[in-house]
Parts: sequence; structure tokens; C-alpha cells
Amino acid sequence: MAARDSFARTSGLRTTEHLAGTIEKAQKRPEAGGNCWALNDFHAVPDLFMTLRLYNTLSGQLDELAPSDGNELRMYACGPTVYDYGHIGNFRTFLQVDVLRRFLRLAGMKIRHVMNITDVDDKIIRNAAAAGVPIGEYTPLYEQAFLDDLDSLQIERPEILARATAHIPEMVDLVERLSAAGAAYRTGDGDGAGIGTGSWYFRLKAFPEYGKLSKKDLEGITDGARVDVDEYEKDSARDFALWKATKPGETSWETAIGTGRPGWHLECSAMAMKYLGESFDLHAGGEDLMFPHHENEIAQSESVTHKPLARHWFHVRFLLVDGRKMSKSEGNFYTLRDLLLKGYKASAIRLALISVPYRHQLNFTFEGLTEATNAIDRLRTFVSRLKKAGLAEGTTEPLQSAAEKAEAGYFAALENDLNTAEAKAPIFDLIRTVNSALDAGVVLAGDRDRVLAVLDQFDAVFAVIADRDAEPTKSAVAWAQSQGFAEKIAPQLLVAQGLSDEEIDALIAERNLARKQRNFKRSDEIRDELAAKGIVIEDAKDGVRWKRK
Repeated sequence: MAARDSFARTSGLRTTEHLAGTIEKAQKRPEAGGNCWALNDFHAVPDLFMTLRLYNTLSGQLDELAPSDGNELRMYACGPTVYDYGHIGNFRTFLQVDVLRRFLRLAGMKIRHVMNITDVDDKIIRNAAAAGVPIGEYTPLYEQAFLDDLDSLQIERPEILARATAHIPEMVDLVERLSAAGAAYRTGDGDGAGIGTGSWYFRLKAFPEYGKLSKKDLEGITDGARVDVDEYEKDSARDFALWKATKPGETSWETAIGTGRPGWHLECSAMAMKYLGESFDLHAGGEDLMFPHHENEIAQSESVTHKPLARHWFHVRFLLVDGRKMSKSEGNFYTLRDLLLKGYKASAIRLALISVPYRHQLNFTFEGLTEATNAIDRLRTFVSRLKKAGLAEGTTEPLQSAAEKAEAGYFAALENDLNTAEAKAPIFDLIRTVNSALDAGVVLAGDRDRVLAVLDQFDAVFAVIADRDAEPTKSAVAWAQSQGFAEKIAPQLLVAQGLSDEEIDALIAERNLARKQRNFKRSDEIRDELAAKGIVIEDAKDGVRWKRK
């Protein structure tokens, strides 16, 4: 009981029973435009937040994460560049940020979370030109696809989604401030540079701390050497583009600093400071963004504010696919939709991508995806069995203690740098213990309630127990058919999608009647028919359960 009471005191959540009821309410209210949980429904306001120790890339150590104002944690997470459909490497980062967000909210912490939508950059301009359409017509398709994919993976929407093209005035203002501070300059016509004539650049030499995040040594870099592209390696560090002069056919804006468009790095600095202030609590993104993107954000922002842009920097490691870097040329490049069309469930994809802690490289394999599928089946089967069990009133000390131990282990693991792998272990230990007790007939109603409360806490972060897999799969199939990708749909998936839940329930009811009438021939025919269509029937003591493969 001590561990539970300690967490309740620090989180402001007085009992797990209160938490379970709050989660149930949250599950019933979908986010606008999506089907993810609305954990804003947590009304517990903590007196003291729990101690979450999270690795800080800037300091190079585990630091406590807490709101600097003692009330609301302000965080910025780099969002998508909407030039194509998101791949599983992208979504690993978004999922790990979601784990962080959900755990903080589980503790009752108030969050102001901003994520950008980059809808103008080099790649978008290039792809839109190839498609023969303006970027304003090119990006909405991929922006909506990204938001739909977030919902499929049960990733909570941030409080603020900031589209780059809607914040041009803020970007122009930042360039003007940098110019006034002597940290930005504009190239002139006929300067012989050959690139970026009329563009604005950040002067690296004006910010002596440049490189402090990525630990880049800038000794030897020539003052005034420039790089015009958005993405480049550390060895190519130069004065980088803030505002790019217009090239023929490009989208542009007429502004006080000239006609052109923003550089990628400028966008995030301007939007983060608009919504979170000049200095905020946490900045998150994939490790590939550490340099040059995040390094450049720091330089731009701190050159005018003289304050730390973010106190804490959270970076998610890359993933490999079958031990190799994911790439189209390797044939191991997968979007979320690719995996859904192969017949894998959205919940299994979510669990596979978050099961390895964010600071460890994940080797994504289809074997791992199958393991995640099986783990979710165990969770859902257990919850169904426990809820259906007819139990006498009361509690037992061994099962109450087992739930207490699992709860303490779960929270301890997540408080220690979001160790999702260690957080799962006590939950599955608890399931084994309670299954054995159910077999022995020694579980009482109070034990059931206590165990379900622990599982609610687990699912408030992992979000895989509640079965919401049908809609993402159905949507992926409809998308593939409408976009001319029907050949990507697994044949068994088409067959399984041909049966509605109501039709399956009707066939199972017919099978149950056939068994009562000892018509085993018809009973077996129905089982075989459903199996051929990807529907698995499980006969249990408490009734018949079914699931789609």
C-alpha cells in the first residue's frame, strides 16, 4: 500500500478507483476529428508532480522533468513535413512523444503541447512541382493522411497544431530581430556567391555557443561560408538560410524582408516562441533532427532572447528494419498503411514501436510485430475473462499485494526515463498470477476491481487493450481501393473485411444453437467458414469469444 499511497500523494490522484472512473469517462469522448482518448478529462490537479527523470540531450544526463512555472508543462514537438505518407520511423518518434505525454497526464500534469506542420520546404516544393500543382493543393492530402494515421495509432492530438504557412509574419519578425542583433545578413545582387542571392542567412560566428546540443566543434569554419539546403551533415555546417529568395515557379510571400519563403529551421523557432514563450520546458523530436535543425533553432532563438530556448531536449533513436537502415532501395520501407494492408493491426504496430525504450535503437521485424499481436491478444483475453467471471464479494491479501506490486513496478519503470520495456513486465506478471487464481477459483470481486484499475493505468499510456482496430484497417482498405493501390491489400484482409461484426455475431449465435441441438456438423461448418474468412473462434468457460486475425 505504501508505494501506491506515495504515488497518489505526488500525482494528486487519490485512489486507483478514482483513476479508473476518470479513464472510463475519457474513453467515451473522442478527440475532435479522431478516435484517440481525450485525457484532458483528467481533472486531478496535483499539489506535487511525481519525479520523472528523463534523459536531456543538452545536459547529457538524466534530469528531472517538471513545469518551470510549477503548473503547466510547455512542450514543443517537431511534427511532419507533409510531402508524402508517414513511415514507421516517423511514427516511432510521434509514438514515444505520445508515451511521454500520456504518462505526464496520468500523473495529473497539465500540458501545453505544440506540434508544427511543415507545409513548405525544399522537398514539398520539389514534389509539388513534379506533380504540377501549387503546394497549397499538394500538401492538404498528406496533412490529413498524417492526422488520420495519428488517430489510427491512438496518438493524442497536441493542444496546438501550427501550420508553417500560417505563421509567415512571425518568421519575418524573427529575421528582423536577428538582423538588428547582428546575427542575420542578406546577400546582395552580384555578390558572386552563386547561391541564395537576396536570401537571408544566420551568421554562425554571431552565436559562439553553436554546437552545444550536438556537441559540434566549429573551429575552422570560414566566416561567411553558406549552405542553402535545409538538410545537411555536420561537416557541412555553414551560415544557414533563414529566408530564401524566390526562384522561378516557387511559392513565395511578399514581406518587409523581401519576396521569398522561409527556411525550414526558421519555422519552428518562430512558432514555438509564439505559443510557448521565449523559453519553455521541453523540446522533442527524432535524433535525426538534433543537427542541423534543433541546433539551428537554438541559435536563432537564443540570439535574440538570450534565454535557453528549451530546458530539456528529448530525442528518439532511429529504428532499423531487419537490422538494416530503412530505405526504398533496400525494399524495407514501410508506411503505417503498408502494414495495415498486410493485415497487421494498428494496436500491434503501436505496441511494437513503443516496446523498446526511446533511447534504444529499435530493430523492427515482422516477428516482433507478431509478438506484439500475441501480447495484445493476451491482454484483451485476460480482461474479457476477468470482467465476465462471476465472483463473490470481498478481497484476498495475495491478489491485492500482487496488484500493488505490479502497480509500483509499472510506475517505477516509467518514472525512470520512460522505460517501456520494464513497465510491461510487472503487468504481464500480474496477468499470470491472476489467471492462475481464476483457474483455482480464488479471485473475489474486490480483487477483480483492483487488478482492472492497474490495467487501466497501464492502458492510459500504452493504449492497446481497448479494441479499436477495425476502423483503421477498414479505412486503409478503402484508401487503397480509392487510390489505385488495391494490389497492396492482403487477400485474407479483403475476405475478413467482407463480414461485419453483426454478421459474425449472427453466425456464432447460429453455431451456439447448433451445438445445443447437437448438430455438430453445422457447428463445425460455421467454425470453418469463419476461419476461412480470418475470424478465430475461442470456446471458453465463460462463453464464446471471436477475433479477426
